[in-house]
Amino acid sequence: MHRFPPERIVCLTEETVETLYLLGEQDRIVGVSGYAVRPPQVRREKPRVSAFTSADIPKVLALEPDLVLIFSDLQAGIVADLVRAGVAVHAFNHRDVAGILAMIRTVGALVEARDKAEALAAGYEDRLAQVAAQARGRPRPRVYFEEWDEPLISCIGWVSELVRIAGGDDVFPELADQAAAKDRIVAPQAVLAAAPEVILASWCGKMVVPSRIASRPGWSDIPAVVQGRIVEIKSPLILQPGPAALTDGLDAILQALGHPLLEAVPSPGVVRQEAASPPPWPLTERHRTLLLRVPDEGWIEGARLDARSLEVLVRRGWLRRVHCDPLGRRRYDGFQRTRAAREALAGGMPSP
Repeated sequence: MHRFPPERIVCLTEETVETLYLLGEQDRIVGVSGYAVRPPQVRREKPRVSAFTSADIPKVLALEPDLVLIFSDLQAGIVADLVRAGVAVHAFNHRDVAGILAMIRTVGALVEARDKAEALAAGYEDRLAQVAAQARGRPRPRVYFEEWDEPLISCIGWVSELVRIAGGDDVFPELADQAAAKDRIVAPQAVLAAAPEVILASWCGKMVVPSRIASRPGWSDIPAVVQGRIVEIKSPLILQPGPAALTDGLDAILQALGHPLLEAVPSPGVVRQEAASPPPWPLTERHRTLLLRVPDEGWIEGARLDARSLEVLVRRGWLRRVHCDPLGRRRYDGFQRTRAAREALAGGMPSP
């Protein structure tokens, strides 16, 4: 790579495209995979230069990329051609949720947007934890996720993890760690024996036909078929190991399982607030002085107030914590006045 950070990037899979857009670094992208559909404007903004296992190498080279981002051993042939042509390539090869989060952070580091990437990944981690906590104590349906229909292929690692996080149990968890699809082939009788209560299907871009699934020999006795719980999840949402899977893909699983959705993760720059309880304590002169240092409509960095005072003000409900990145450059831990604090400040003299 001759320039750092790279100014001209070609992305040969969808997840790095979406990540760069979410980080606000989309102007660096000069070429994308033909499968890139997130965000929607990418289809009109960026030239398409590849399928998944093949690429138009002369077209890629004509874009004069500083860096090409690829995914998995399935694109090894493309990598070889590009490396021989003197192009810098970064290959991702993750198959689990931790790998998706690491990919986001790595892409951020490659374009010198580490703090924005950290905020984005941390937001996803927070929401995944909230979804998992919400699922605790609920009935856990047995789930068969079908990635392909001829032959039957069970789900890859990150999908199995998301099913578990959403509150279901993958009926073939022992296969999820297998990176190659050929190692996740299952027999129809094995699915019948597993008796899934929900069948999720995403046939790698091919339209799922629930009636074909239901009409397989012997499958009429499977609980998911009996109850009509065969649900398609579109491949761009769940089968690309990136932000889509952690957001819309997870939400699709939650809906299929009949579990409520949680609020979406804010992008970097969006303030996330923690609720505070109404303060039953009187406002002292010292506390009034400290609160007046906090802008009425803004926030203040925690480092500008002493830790002990912050603890008291938060505990008493006069300040709430916020996590924000207003300039898109770094993540702050800050504090805002609560409504109760504003009312107390407007209410006259402090208590002694």
